[in-house]
Amino acid sequence: MIYFWTTQTPIGTLTLAEKNKALAWVSFFTPDFSEETCQMKTAFLEKVEQQLTEYFSGKRKNFNLPLWVEGTDFQQKVWDELQKIPYGETISYGELARRCGNPKACRAVGMANNKNRIAIIIPCHRVIGINGKLVGYAGGLDIKSKLLDLEYSKKGAE
Repeated sequence: MIYFWTTQTPIGTLTLAEKNKALAWVSFFTPDFSEETCQMKTAFLEKVEQQLTEYFSGKRKNFNLPLWVEGTDFQQKVWDELQKIPYGETISYGELARRCGNPKACRAVGMANNKNRIAIIIPCHRVIGINGKLVGYAGGLDIKSKLLDLEYSKKGAE
């Protein structure tokens, strides 16, 4: 069973979904869930919402939530590495590929980012083009820019 809830944030509506008492989605749209769902704000989803509120206010720089991620071994490695990128910092797709142990896998890293179902928490918005330009983001480049601007402006805040 998947429980999901929508919440309003400074960057728009997000859909939060829980599977097996872990966070399975933070999405800019309501996913097409492949199993039985229930729209309900569980205690766990309330905790997710609270941590996101703290993030958007600049009070939270790291999330403390169990995650339900499904993907290939390579995708999981990319998602693990994404979570190591510090708040308010960015790296290139090439650097992320290098950190994943395959410097030539820039496109595969980009595809793994594309498959990330847990936006913001698994911070794929922190990955940019080698030339420093914003490229590719499920929520759109405007939202990616807003997330990075938020983090840059709050980086020194405690």
